[in-house]
Amino acid sequence: IHVSAIVGLALAVPPTLPVVLASVLLVFLGGLGTTVAYHRALAHKAASLNVVVEQFLVFCAVLNGSGNPLTWVANHRKHHAVSDTVEDISSPHYGGFWWAHLRWLWQAEAAPIANYSPDLAKHLRYSRWGFFQPAVLAISLFGGLLWPGAESWSETLTACLWLGPVRLLWALHAQCTVNSVCHLGQPSGVGGSSKNVWWLAFIHLFQGENWHANHHQRQIDPRLGQKWWQVDVGWYTLVALRSVGLASKLRVPDKDAPAVAAG
Repeated sequence: IHVSAIVGLALAVPPTLPVVLASVLLVFLGGLGTTVAYHRALAHKAASLNVVVEQFLVFCAVLNGSGNPLTWVANHRKHHAVSDTVEDISSPHYGGFWWAHLRWLWQAEAAPIANYSPDLAKHLRYSRWGFFQPAVLAISLFGGLLWPGAESWSETLTACLWLGPVRLLWALHAQCTVNSVCHLGQPSGVGGSSKNVWWLAFIHLFQGENWHANHHQRQIDPRLGQKWWQVDVGWYTLVALRSVGLASKLRVPDKDAPAVAAG
């Protein structure tokens, strides 16, 4: 996708505003799928989602290139279990920045689902995504060919480029910064090497994943933004869903409770 995005941007006609907005919207929905469903609800069980909402968010996450939920959750739980050790498959302290940012995705052995996400593997609604994933990714890459506003083949190809490779490139690197940039601190205390990186909020569309030190200190807390000024759209989404009965069991610890390192 790197080559197709770069070459496409150099050769394609400029996108229309609706195409750009649609691309941003898909990145936003995919990011919500990852942070709300994959991360907070499934990996840490910090919230419980209505099954229809949950599966919609899982679809958005798969469409965004996050992979199937079983593998994502297994990798994430292992990361927390062995964070900042040589067994941490995405640590910049043992593989270097680019290892943590990208290389581990295809060079490291995925965490065993049987060990790290067996609670999800026994449910068809999660395990089936491994089967559907190739088809969803094909839609993700080529769905732009059906863009209704295109008036020529050049505009159709531009829509396909922006709704496919360009969008996926943004989503990929936004997620990867959590493992690389947000773990460049020196390992110490409960949070280890994790850091809060304020400027990543712009890349993450303010969904909260950039408050990574907060998360490592309180893994079961569905709020990644702990201060009033730490914008966390993922948390706001959970609160909104709870208000209409589509989310429940938000595990918000007492504000005076000590930091915890296990969910």
